[in-house]
Amino acid sequence: MSSQDITARAAPRTQRKWPAEVNILLVLIGIALVFEILGWIFQGQSFLFSWNRLKIMILQVSVIGIIAVGVTQVIISGGIDLSSGSVVGAVAMVAMSFAQVSTYARAVYPALTDLPMIVPLLIGLGCGAVVGLINGWLIAYTKIPPFIATLGTMVTVRGFAKWYTKGQPISFPTEGFAWIGSGMMPVVIFILVALIFHVAMKYTRYGKFTYAIGANAQAARVSGIDVERHLVKVYVIAAMLAALAGMVVAARGQTAQAGMGLAYELDAIAMAVIGGVSLNGGRGSILGTAIGMIIFGVIISGFTFLRLDAYYQEMIKGAIVVAAVVADVHRQRKRRKTS
Repeated sequence: MSSQDITARAAPRTQRKWPAEVNILLVLIGIALVFEILGWIFQGQSFLFSWNRLKIMILQVSVIGIIAVGVTQVIISGGIDLSSGSVVGAVAMVAMSFAQVSTYARAVYPALTDLPMIVPLLIGLGCGAVVGLINGWLIAYTKIPPFIATLGTMVTVRGFAKWYTKGQPISFPTEGFAWIGSGMMPVVIFILVALIFHVAMKYTRYGKFTYAIGANAQAARVSGIDVERHLVKVYVIAAMLAALAGMVVAARGQTAQAGMGLAYELDAIAMAVIGGVSLNGGRGSILGTAIGMIIFGVIISGFTFLRLDAYYQEMIKGAIVVAAVVADVHRQRKRRKTS
């Protein structure tokens, strides 16, 4: 056998595959083009070339995108977090109660009005950290399955949000607090959060440990990683990002209600799964989730643009999530066969 034959046979093995994010990006382009074509057929106008539509679309998903960054880390570590939507509602209520103006006669804490913006922000992040600490401790040290642990905190935290003001909304924030939800600030905050954790997951020990635990927790423990302590960190960060999202959504609407964030956790998980994060843990990226967020936004905006009934939108959205999970299972099986 000649050296040329050997090289030809070996070539396919050394061929580098595209990063998973490239495939997800191609899916995004494909979906956007489909809506563009349908727009001209059914509406007689462009779907993509409308700045106002794109602006509204990205604003709609950016808040949930902040949550999705935290959820992505949890899923990569081999867990799940169902409490993030409830954290949004509870933190929105608590933070807004410390962000009210003194001119409002019915302030929750009349002696604590007109506080600097940093005060309600720190209080809100602190509340999120407490919920994350509870989630992480339950999962890491009592060995309760993440689904059950975070389901329990989801119900408890939502109940706290309703109890906090007996179901009454909280409004009239200071200009400083309202600023974090004004204009395109939610998008700016999402981009900053995504960049920070993209770097953290790709280039730091925190990210390497998270991937290692998700891929094989026992092997990670043997290699010297404090698995339990690291899992607590992951859940604390995820809850703090949900808390940040809660404050952004409250500032944007300049009011806080106990029902805020309802089902946000499911949308955040959907963004991560669509973005290529494996529910088995150990695989995925913040970049993929960011693309998944845009895909999610394009789908919702596209259906609204085509005037598709909201009920159908929910059904199709669910089907897309299931399809993404099926595709992930297929990838896992294919990977096992080739390894």
